[in-house]
Amino acid sequence: MAADFARARAVVELGFRRPETAARILLDSANLTGTDRPDTVASLLTDAVHAAFSAGDATLIEEIASRAPDLPVLAVPARLFGGDVPGALDALRALAQDCRDPDTGVMDRLMTGIHCQLTGDHAAARGAAAGAVAHCREQGIGGWLPTTLHLLAQTELALGRHEEASAHAAEGLRLAEYHDLAHRAAHLRAALAMTAAVRGDEEQGRALAAEALAYTRPRGVGRGTADALWALGVLELGLGRAEAALESLESALHPLNSAPEPQNCAPQSLEPARSLKSAPEPLNSTPQRLDSAPHKAAGPLLCLPLLADLVEAAGRAGRPERAKEPARLLGEWATALGQPALSALARRCQALTGPDRTAEEHFTAALALHENGSDYDRARTALLYGEWLRRLRRQIDARDQLRAALEAFERLGARPWAGRARAELGAAGGETGLTTREDGPISLLSPQEREVVRLAAAGASNREIAAQLFLSPRTVGHHLYRAFPKLGVGSRTELAALLAPVHDS
Repeated sequence: MAADFARARAVVELGFRRPETAARILLDSANLTGTDRPDTVASLLTDAVHAAFSAGDATLIEEIASRAPDLPVLAVPARLFGGDVPGALDALRALAQDCRDPDTGVMDRLMTGIHCQLTGDHAAARGAAAGAVAHCREQGIGGWLPTTLHLLAQTELALGRHEEASAHAAEGLRLAEYHDLAHRAAHLRAALAMTAAVRGDEEQGRALAAEALAYTRPRGVGRGTADALWALGVLELGLGRAEAALESLESALHPLNSAPEPQNCAPQSLEPARSLKSAPEPLNSTPQRLDSAPHKAAGPLLCLPLLADLVEAAGRAGRPERAKEPARLLGEWATALGQPALSALARRCQALTGPDRTAEEHFTAALALHENGSDYDRARTALLYGEWLRRLRRQIDARDQLRAALEAFERLGARPWAGRARAELGAAGGETGLTTREDGPISLLSPQEREVVRLAAAGASNREIAAQLFLSPRTVGHHLYRAFPKLGVGSRTELAALLAPVHDS
């Protein structure tokens, strides 16, 4: 009876209030009823750790999982957050194998997918998530379907399958709203904000993220907050607003800082692990960007996916000192976890933050590691590689990478990224598909002037254009000074009006 009452309280708390409180209700119930009702402990702790994941509280996840580290679904977080990375990966392989049993329940399937996603095995995570969705459909478990669809959408985002992610997240949101699941609806809006960000749909992306944050921030829903801020960061980054992107992405590292302080929660550092030889070393004391939060940091594993975007934003914003530590952290965890997708992002970040003499080695290694992964991530790496090559005046090599990036972004419907790749390709002297006299007056400009005025017409400042094209703001101003008379305009407003037909086409 006590366990059932605790579960009912936790359902209300998770659904409408604070996931951390829900997790602690379930943990306390497991501790109190474990002696008399040992059969309830496994399900109580599994539900508790699921709530803790929603809170984005790594300390609480470890605390709950360590209560029963031999329970298969808890063995992974108990070892992973406790520092035993090889042990965690062994436990996850066994759990994934068990998940193939058709009698596996929805929560075990769900947690298996979450653990796979956490460790960077996105294909396995998608398999587990798809199995959980199918299980809910077959068994008529409508209440869990939005949650499983959310996980499926997250795995598809990680794999660069944005259209599928959007479809599944939209279905999940409709169901969550129908069942009055406000908590899950907020998570799903954050996922949809990311798909809108990749498409460059600024209005929808901002609206979805704002609606998600209005729910998650006051309730301490750390994962939802981080995902919404991440989406805003990607949106800003794609639109060439690196400073704004950096601000959102750094905020996403510590999503619980803006929430009311919880009770009975030990301080959480951002140490990736603490014991095994293969585990990454803890963060050092400087810089303070990742480990300055005094309490309730999301934990390194919970923020790994957004670190590559943060590193790129810091570089484009001219803040390389704020990229070093995220790049180091991503590199160490990628080595420990051994997943190609994470390793590719880590090598990309090493190219961006290291010396030019080693950059090409890291870029080419990243592209090779992307080979069987996300086309979107591969195109992002190719774009950065092409920009680097163009900066070194290796125009022919740059055009190969930039053309590949442009074709991928256009195929994926990633409009802002396609625009960036097109601008870079044009600046490198390549054919962009928009360089003939059919473009109207813009065809009178040199390739460099053409890309500068396109970005200016889209609303980018001189500094933002400079960051995108690896020019100085002064050089950007010079190009505009030369271009305006050729185009017969005297202001950016007139420029935007003149080029509007070109953009619309």
